[in-house]
Amino acid sequence: MSSDSTLLENVKQQLCTCSAGLKLTPDMEAFLKMPMRELYVSLPVHMDNGSIKVFKGFRVQYNEALGPTKGGIRFHPEETMETIRALAALMTWKCALHKLPLGGAKGGVVCNPKELSHREIERLSRAYIRGIYQIIGPDRDIPAPDVYTNPQVMAWMMDEYSKLEGKNVFGVITGKPTILGGSEGRFDATARGGLYAIREAAFKLGVDLKGSRVAVQGFGNVGYHAAYLAKKLFSCKIVAVSDSSGAIYSEEGLDPEDVSGHKHSTGSVLDYPGAKNITNEELLELDVEILIPAALENVINEKNAERIKTKILAEMANGPTTAEAEEILISGGVHIIPDILCNGGGVIVSYFEMVQNQASIQWEEEEILDRLEKKMKEAYYSVYDFSIKNNTGMRQAAYTLAVGRVVEAMQLRGWI
Repeated sequence: MSSDSTLLENVKQQLCTCSAGLKLTPDMEAFLKMPMRELYVSLPVHMDNGSIKVFKGFRVQYNEALGPTKGGIRFHPEETMETIRALAALMTWKCALHKLPLGGAKGGVVCNPKELSHREIERLSRAYIRGIYQIIGPDRDIPAPDVYTNPQVMAWMMDEYSKLEGKNVFGVITGKPTILGGSEGRFDATARGGLYAIREAAFKLGVDLKGSRVAVQGFGNVGYHAAYLAKKLFSCKIVAVSDSSGAIYSEEGLDPEDVSGHKHSTGSVLDYPGAKNITNEELLELDVEILIPAALENVINEKNAERIKTKILAEMANGPTTAEAEEILISGGVHIIPDILCNGGGVIVSYFEMVQNQASIQWEEEEILDRLEKKMKEAYYSVYDFSIKNNTGMRQAAYTLAVGRVVEAMQLRGWI
Protein backbone atom coordinates (compact mmCIF):
# COMPACT_ATOMS: atom_id res chain seq x y z
CA MET A 1 0.00 0.00 0.00
CA SER A 2 1.43 3.39 -0.95
CA SER A 3 1.92 6.11 1.64
CA ASP A 4 -0.75 8.36 0.14
CA SER A 5 -3.41 5.64 0.24
CA THR A 6 -2.29 4.78 3.78
CA LEU A 7 -2.96 8.37 4.85
CA LEU A 8 -6.41 8.29 3.28
CA GLU A 9 -7.17 4.94 4.88
CA ASN A 10 -5.97 6.28 8.26
CA VAL A 11 -8.37 9.21 7.96
CA LYS A 12 -11.26 6.87 7.12
CA GLN A 13 -10.29 4.52 9.93
CA GLN A 14 -10.37 7.35 12.47
CA LEU A 15 -13.85 8.23 11.23
CA CYS A 16 -14.94 4.63 11.76
CA THR A 17 -13.44 4.65 15.27
CA CYS A 18 -15.61 7.54 16.42
CA SER A 19 -18.66 6.43 14.42
CA ALA A 20 -20.20 4.26 17.15
CA GLY A 21 -19.90 6.94 19.82
CA LEU A 22 -21.58 9.46 17.54
CA LYS A 23 -24.26 6.93 16.56
CA LEU A 24 -23.64 7.44 12.85
CA THR A 25 -25.72 5.37 10.47
CA PRO A 26 -23.86 3.56 7.65
CA ASP A 27 -25.23 6.12 5.18
CA MET A 28 -24.00 9.05 7.27
CA GLU A 29 -20.59 7.46 7.66
CA ALA A 30 -20.37 6.82 3.90
CA PHE A 31 -21.29 10.47 3.23
CA LEU A 32 -18.52 11.70 5.54
CA LYS A 33 -15.90 9.51 3.85
CA MET A 34 -16.45 11.14 0.45
CA PRO A 35 -15.44 14.64 -0.71
CA MET A 36 -18.26 16.88 -1.83
CA ARG A 37 -16.33 18.22 -4.82
CA GLU A 38 -13.09 17.41 -6.69
CA LEU A 39 -11.43 19.11 -9.63
CA TYR A 40 -8.56 17.95 -11.86
CA VAL A 41 -6.89 20.62 -14.00
CA SER A 42 -4.21 20.60 -16.70
CA LEU A 43 -1.95 23.65 -16.51
CA PRO A 44 0.04 24.63 -19.62
CA VAL A 45 2.97 26.84 -18.63
CA HIS A 46 5.46 28.68 -20.85
CA MET A 47 8.94 27.68 -19.67
CA ASP A 48 12.00 29.91 -19.80
CA ASN A 49 13.50 27.87 -22.66
CA GLY A 50 10.50 28.61 -24.88
CA SER A 51 8.77 25.23 -24.48
CA ILE A 52 5.33 24.62 -23.02
CA LYS A 53 5.03 22.14 -20.19
CA VAL A 54 1.69 20.84 -18.92
CA PHE A 55 1.41 20.34 -15.17
CA LYS A 56 -1.33 18.41 -13.36
CA GLY A 57 -3.26 20.14 -10.57
CA PHE A 58 -6.01 19.24 -8.09
CA ARG A 59 -8.47 20.92 -5.74
CA VAL A 60 -10.67 19.02 -3.30
CA GLN A 61 -13.49 20.65 -1.33
CA TYR A 62 -14.28 18.00 1.24
CA ASN A 63 -17.18 19.33 3.31
CA GLU A 64 -18.79 22.77 3.54
CA ALA A 65 -21.43 22.15 6.21
CA LEU A 66 -19.81 24.61 8.64
CA GLY A 67 -18.94 27.27 6.08
CA PRO A 68 -16.79 28.01 3.01
CA THR A 69 -13.96 25.56 2.57
CA LYS A 70 -10.38 26.41 3.51
CA GLY A 71 -7.08 24.69 2.81
CA GLY A 72 -3.54 24.96 1.53
CA ILE A 73 -1.95 24.48 -1.88
CA ARG A 74 1.05 22.18 -2.25
CA PHE A 75 3.68 22.21 -4.97
CA HIS A 76 5.32 18.78 -4.77
CA PRO A 77 6.74 16.32 -7.34
CA GLU A 78 5.00 13.33 -5.75
CA GLU A 79 1.60 14.93 -5.16
CA THR A 80 -1.47 12.75 -5.75
CA MET A 81 -5.20 13.21 -5.60
CA GLU A 82 -5.33 10.59 -2.83
CA THR A 83 -3.07 12.68 -0.61
CA ILE A 84 -5.01 15.87 -1.38
CA ARG A 85 -8.28 14.09 -0.61
CA ALA A 86 -6.98 12.89 2.75
CA LEU A 87 -5.58 16.32 3.65
CA ALA A 88 -8.86 17.99 2.72
CA ALA A 89 -10.63 15.65 5.12
CA LEU A 90 -8.10 16.46 7.85
CA MET A 91 -8.69 20.17 7.25
CA THR A 92 -12.44 19.62 7.62
CA TRP A 93 -12.00 18.03 11.04
CA LYS A 94 -9.34 20.58 12.02
CA CYS A 95 -11.60 23.56 11.35
CA ALA A 96 -14.45 21.89 13.22
CA LEU A 97 -12.26 21.00 16.20
CA HIS A 98 -11.07 24.59 16.57
CA LYS A 99 -14.64 25.91 16.19
CA LEU A 100 -13.98 27.85 12.99
CA PRO A 101 -16.93 28.61 10.65
CA LEU A 102 -15.16 26.84 7.81
CA GLY A 103 -15.14 23.58 5.91
CA GLY A 104 -12.07 21.73 4.67
CA ALA A 105 -10.28 21.79 1.31
CA LYS A 106 -6.82 21.15 -0.13
CA GLY A 107 -5.06 21.70 -3.41
CA GLY A 108 -1.88 20.68 -5.14
CA VAL A 109 0.22 20.77 -8.27
CA VAL A 110 2.55 17.98 -9.36
CA CYS A 111 5.86 19.80 -9.83
CA ASN A 112 9.32 20.21 -8.37
CA PRO A 113 9.72 23.90 -7.43
CA LYS A 114 13.46 23.36 -6.93
CA GLU A 115 13.77 22.74 -10.67
CA LEU A 116 11.72 25.80 -11.68
CA SER A 117 12.84 29.40 -12.03
CA HIS A 118 11.21 32.27 -10.12
CA ARG A 119 9.24 33.31 -13.19
CA GLU A 120 8.20 29.75 -14.02
CA ILE A 121 6.79 29.36 -10.51
CA GLU A 122 4.88 32.60 -10.99
CA ARG A 123 3.41 31.42 -14.31
CA LEU A 124 2.47 28.08 -12.74
CA SER A 125 0.83 29.81 -9.76
CA ARG A 126 -1.26 32.00 -12.03
CA ALA A 127 -2.17 29.05 -14.26
CA TYR A 128 -3.39 27.11 -11.24
CA ILE A 129 -5.70 29.93 -10.19
CA ARG A 130 -7.09 30.20 -13.70
CA GLY A 131 -7.71 26.45 -13.58
CA ILE A 132 -9.67 26.48 -10.32
CA TYR A 133 -11.11 30.01 -10.61
CA GLN A 134 -14.72 28.95 -10.98
CA ILE A 135 -14.88 27.01 -7.69
CA ILE A 136 -13.01 29.38 -5.34
CA GLY A 137 -13.79 32.76 -3.79
CA PRO A 138 -13.99 34.52 -0.39
CA ASP A 139 -17.40 32.96 0.27
CA ARG A 140 -16.72 29.60 -1.42
CA ASP A 141 -13.18 28.29 -0.96
CA ILE A 142 -10.12 30.17 0.31
CA PRO A 143 -6.69 28.66 -0.49
CA ALA A 144 -3.53 29.19 1.58
CA PRO A 145 0.18 28.22 1.47
CA ASP A 146 1.38 24.68 2.20
CA VAL A 147 4.37 22.55 1.23
CA TYR A 148 6.72 24.50 -1.11
CA THR A 149 4.39 27.48 -1.44
CA ASN A 150 4.81 30.79 0.40
CA PRO A 151 3.49 34.38 0.74
CA GLN A 152 4.94 35.36 -2.65
CA VAL A 153 3.07 32.51 -4.36
CA MET A 154 -0.10 33.56 -2.53
CA ALA A 155 0.38 37.15 -3.72
CA TRP A 156 0.59 35.99 -7.34
CA MET A 157 -2.50 33.82 -6.90
CA MET A 158 -4.50 36.63 -5.28
CA ASP A 159 -3.44 39.00 -8.07
CA GLU A 160 -4.47 36.54 -10.79
CA TYR A 161 -7.88 36.00 -9.21
CA SER A 162 -8.31 39.79 -8.88
CA LYS A 163 -7.52 40.22 -12.59
CA LEU A 164 -10.16 37.65 -13.49
CA GLU A 165 -12.70 39.41 -11.25
CA GLY A 166 -11.75 42.87 -12.48
CA LYS A 167 -11.23 44.18 -8.95
CA ASN A 168 -9.06 43.62 -5.89
CA VAL A 169 -10.17 40.53 -3.97
CA PHE A 170 -7.62 40.23 -1.16
CA GLY A 171 -9.86 37.84 0.78
CA VAL A 172 -9.69 35.02 -1.79
CA ILE A 173 -6.29 33.86 -0.47
CA THR A 174 -4.70 33.81 2.99
CA GLY A 175 -1.05 33.61 3.93
CA LYS A 176 -0.36 36.71 1.82
CA PRO A 177 2.33 39.32 2.54
CA THR A 178 1.03 41.74 5.19
CA ILE A 179 1.16 44.70 2.77
CA LEU A 180 -1.39 42.85 0.59
CA GLY A 181 -3.85 42.07 3.36
CA GLY A 182 -1.90 39.31 5.09
CA SER A 183 -2.09 38.91 8.84
CA GLU A 184 0.57 39.59 11.40
CA GLY A 185 1.69 36.35 13.04
CA ARG A 186 0.78 34.11 10.09
CA PHE A 187 4.29 33.05 9.11
CA ASP A 188 5.01 31.13 12.32
CA ALA A 189 1.39 30.45 13.33
CA THR A 190 1.42 26.67 12.81
CA ALA A 191 4.56 26.24 14.91
CA ARG A 192 3.51 28.74 17.57
CA GLY A 193 0.08 27.12 17.95
CA GLY A 194 1.75 23.73 18.28
CA LEU A 195 4.07 25.09 20.99
CA TYR A 196 1.08 26.37 22.95
CA ALA A 197 -0.38 22.83 22.82
CA ILE A 198 2.97 21.33 23.88
CA ARG A 199 3.07 23.69 26.85
CA GLU A 200 -0.32 22.50 28.07
CA ALA A 201 0.61 18.85 27.51
CA ALA A 202 3.85 19.30 29.46
CA PHE A 203 1.89 20.86 32.33
CA LYS A 204 -0.55 17.94 32.48
CA LEU A 205 2.28 15.38 32.30
CA GLY A 206 4.54 17.14 34.78
CA VAL A 207 7.30 17.72 32.20
CA ASP A 208 9.53 20.73 32.87
CA LEU A 209 10.04 22.36 29.47
CA LYS A 210 13.17 24.20 30.55
CA GLY A 211 16.03 22.04 29.35
CA SER A 212 13.72 19.42 27.80
CA ARG A 213 15.30 17.76 24.78
CA VAL A 214 13.51 18.38 21.49
CA ALA A 215 14.00 16.70 18.11
CA VAL A 216 12.38 18.26 15.03
CA GLN A 217 11.95 16.14 11.91
CA GLY A 218 11.65 18.56 9.01
CA PHE A 219 13.37 21.97 9.00
CA GLY A 220 11.12 23.92 6.66
CA ASN A 221 9.01 26.87 7.76
CA VAL A 222 7.10 24.95 10.44
CA GLY A 223 10.04 22.91 11.68
CA TYR A 224 12.39 25.87 11.90
CA HIS A 225 9.92 28.01 13.83
CA ALA A 226 9.04 25.08 16.09
CA ALA A 227 12.71 24.71 17.03
CA TYR A 228 13.28 28.46 17.31
CA LEU A 229 10.19 29.09 19.45
CA ALA A 230 10.74 26.04 21.68
CA LYS A 231 14.16 27.44 22.55
CA LYS A 232 13.06 31.07 22.79
CA LEU A 233 9.74 30.69 24.63
CA PHE A 234 10.41 27.68 26.86
CA SER A 235 14.23 27.33 27.01
CA CYS A 236 14.08 23.83 25.52
CA LYS A 237 17.25 22.18 24.24
CA ILE A 238 17.04 21.49 20.50
CA VAL A 239 19.19 18.38 20.10
CA ALA A 240 18.32 17.37 16.53
CA VAL A 241 16.78 18.76 13.33
CA SER A 242 16.54 17.37 9.80
CA ASP A 243 15.69 18.16 6.21
CA SER A 244 15.29 16.00 3.12
CA SER A 245 19.06 15.42 2.94
CA GLY A 246 19.45 14.05 6.46
CA ALA A 247 19.65 15.08 10.10
CA ILE A 248 22.09 16.53 12.63
CA TYR A 249 22.41 15.79 16.34
CA SER A 250 24.14 17.57 19.21
CA GLU A 251 23.79 16.47 22.81
CA GLU A 252 24.75 20.00 23.92
CA GLY A 253 21.99 21.56 21.84
CA LEU A 254 21.68 23.45 18.55
CA ASP A 255 21.03 27.11 17.75
CA PRO A 256 18.11 27.02 15.27
CA GLU A 257 18.93 30.43 13.81
CA ASP A 258 22.55 29.45 13.19
CA VAL A 259 21.52 26.09 11.70
CA SER A 260 19.10 27.92 9.41
CA GLY A 261 21.92 30.17 8.23
CA HIS A 262 24.08 27.11 7.58
CA LYS A 263 21.28 25.49 5.58
CA HIS A 264 20.75 28.57 3.45
CA SER A 265 24.45 28.83 2.65
CA THR A 266 25.08 25.12 1.98
CA GLY A 267 21.66 23.83 0.93
CA SER A 268 21.31 21.38 3.84
CA VAL A 269 21.54 21.08 7.62
CA LEU A 270 24.18 18.35 7.15
CA ASP A 271 27.78 18.96 8.21
CA TYR A 272 26.79 21.67 10.66
CA PRO A 273 29.87 22.48 12.77
CA GLY A 274 29.87 20.74 16.15
CA ALA A 275 27.00 18.38 15.28
CA LYS A 276 26.91 14.75 14.19
CA ASN A 277 25.26 13.75 10.91
CA ILE A 278 22.52 11.15 11.43
CA THR A 279 19.58 9.89 9.34
CA ASN A 280 15.99 11.07 9.54
CA GLU A 281 15.12 7.61 10.85
CA GLU A 282 17.68 7.89 13.64
CA LEU A 283 16.31 11.31 14.62
CA LEU A 284 12.83 9.87 15.16
CA GLU A 285 14.24 7.26 17.55
CA LEU A 286 16.26 9.61 19.77
CA ASP A 287 15.67 9.64 23.53
CA VAL A 288 13.96 13.02 23.90
CA GLU A 289 11.13 14.54 25.89
CA ILE A 290 9.48 16.10 22.82
CA LEU A 291 9.46 14.79 19.25
CA ILE A 292 8.05 17.07 16.57
CA PRO A 293 7.43 15.52 13.14
CA ALA A 294 7.05 18.56 10.89
CA ALA A 295 7.51 17.12 7.39
CA LEU A 296 5.36 14.69 5.41
CA GLU A 297 3.01 11.78 6.10
CA ASN A 298 3.52 8.34 7.65
CA VAL A 299 7.07 8.81 8.94
CA ILE A 300 6.15 7.03 12.19
CA ASN A 301 4.83 3.59 11.37
CA GLU A 302 4.68 0.01 12.60
CA LYS A 303 8.32 -0.50 11.59
CA ASN A 304 9.77 2.11 13.94
CA ALA A 305 7.05 2.80 16.51
CA GLU A 306 8.49 0.47 19.16
CA ARG A 307 11.77 2.41 19.04
CA ILE A 308 10.17 5.83 19.61
CA LYS A 309 11.30 7.02 23.06
CA THR A 310 9.67 10.44 23.40
CA LYS A 311 7.20 11.49 26.11
CA ILE A 312 5.28 13.96 23.91
CA LEU A 313 4.71 13.43 20.20
CA ALA A 314 3.57 16.75 18.75
CA GLU A 315 2.27 16.26 15.20
CA MET A 316 2.96 19.51 13.40
CA ALA A 317 2.90 17.65 10.08
CA ASN A 318 -0.32 16.24 8.63
CA GLY A 319 -0.71 12.50 9.21
CA PRO A 320 2.85 11.68 10.36
CA THR A 321 1.71 8.65 12.40
CA THR A 322 -0.02 5.56 11.02
CA ALA A 323 -2.89 3.89 12.89
CA GLU A 324 -0.78 0.78 13.56
CA ALA A 325 2.02 2.90 15.02
CA GLU A 326 -0.38 4.85 17.20
CA GLU A 327 -1.52 1.72 19.03
CA ILE A 328 2.10 0.86 19.83
CA LEU A 329 2.88 4.41 20.98
CA ILE A 330 -0.14 4.66 23.26
CA SER A 331 0.64 1.32 24.86
CA GLY A 332 4.17 2.65 25.46
CA GLY A 333 2.85 5.69 27.29
CA VAL A 334 3.55 8.30 24.59
CA HIS A 335 1.28 11.36 24.81
CA ILE A 336 0.21 12.20 21.25
CA ILE A 337 -0.98 15.69 20.34
CA PRO A 338 -2.80 14.77 17.10
CA ASP A 339 -2.29 16.75 13.93
CA ILE A 340 -5.77 18.27 13.71
CA LEU A 341 -5.16 19.73 17.17
CA CYS A 342 -1.41 20.40 17.13
CA ASN A 343 -1.03 22.13 13.75
CA GLY A 344 -4.28 24.09 13.87
CA GLY A 345 -2.49 27.41 14.43
CA GLY A 346 -2.03 27.97 10.72
CA VAL A 347 -5.71 27.77 9.82
CA ILE A 348 -6.70 29.70 12.95
CA VAL A 349 -4.58 32.68 11.94
CA SER A 350 -5.69 32.22 8.32
CA TYR A 351 -9.25 32.59 9.61
CA PHE A 352 -8.17 35.75 11.45
CA GLU A 353 -6.77 37.00 8.13
CA MET A 354 -10.13 36.35 6.47
CA VAL A 355 -11.93 38.32 9.18
CA GLN A 356 -9.52 41.23 8.81
CA ASN A 357 -9.89 41.24 5.02
CA GLN A 358 -13.68 41.21 5.22
CA ALA A 359 -13.69 44.14 7.66
CA SER A 360 -10.80 46.01 5.94
CA ILE A 361 -8.86 46.22 9.20
CA GLN A 362 -5.49 44.93 10.43
CA TRP A 363 -4.99 43.69 13.98
CA GLU A 364 -1.71 44.18 15.83
CA GLU A 365 0.49 41.10 16.26
CA GLU A 366 -0.10 41.02 20.02
CA GLU A 367 -3.85 40.71 19.49
CA ILE A 368 -3.33 37.93 16.94
CA LEU A 369 -1.09 35.94 19.29
CA ASP A 370 -3.47 36.39 22.23
CA ARG A 371 -6.38 35.12 20.14
CA LEU A 372 -4.30 32.20 18.83
CA GLU A 373 -3.18 31.18 22.31
CA LYS A 374 -6.75 31.26 23.59
CA LYS A 375 -7.97 29.11 20.69
CA MET A 376 -5.21 26.52 21.04
CA LYS A 377 -5.58 26.26 24.81
CA GLU A 378 -9.35 25.83 24.52
CA ALA A 379 -8.97 23.13 21.86
CA TYR A 380 -6.28 21.24 23.78
CA TYR A 381 -8.31 21.01 26.97
CA SER A 382 -11.52 20.10 25.15
CA VAL A 383 -9.68 17.13 23.63
CA TYR A 384 -7.74 16.24 26.78
CA ASP A 385 -10.82 16.36 29.03
CA PHE A 386 -12.87 14.29 26.56
CA SER A 387 -10.03 11.77 26.36
CA ILE A 388 -9.86 11.37 30.13
CA LYS A 389 -13.64 11.30 30.61
CA ASN A 390 -14.21 8.68 27.91
CA ASN A 391 -10.96 6.72 28.36
CA THR A 392 -9.91 7.21 24.73
CA GLY A 393 -6.72 8.29 22.99
CA MET A 394 -6.22 11.96 22.16
CA ARG A 395 -6.75 11.41 18.43
CA GLN A 396 -10.03 9.58 18.89
CA ALA A 397 -11.18 12.32 21.25
CA ALA A 398 -10.24 15.02 18.73
CA TYR A 399 -11.98 13.23 15.86
CA THR A 400 -15.11 12.55 17.87
CA LEU A 401 -15.47 16.20 18.84
CA ALA A 402 -14.72 17.45 15.33
CA VAL A 403 -16.85 14.99 13.38
CA GLY A 404 -19.67 15.49 15.86
CA ARG A 405 -19.76 19.21 15.07
CA VAL A 406 -19.81 18.59 11.32
CA VAL A 407 -22.58 16.00 11.70
CA GLU A 408 -24.64 18.41 13.81
CA ALA A 409 -24.32 21.11 11.14
CA MET A 410 -25.32 18.65 8.41
CA GLN A 411 -28.34 17.52 10.40
CA LEU A 412 -29.48 21.08 11.10
CA ARG A 413 -29.12 21.94 7.43
CA GLY A 414 -31.21 18.91 6.48
CA TRP A 415 -28.47 17.16 4.55
CA ILE A 416 -28.77 13.92 6.52
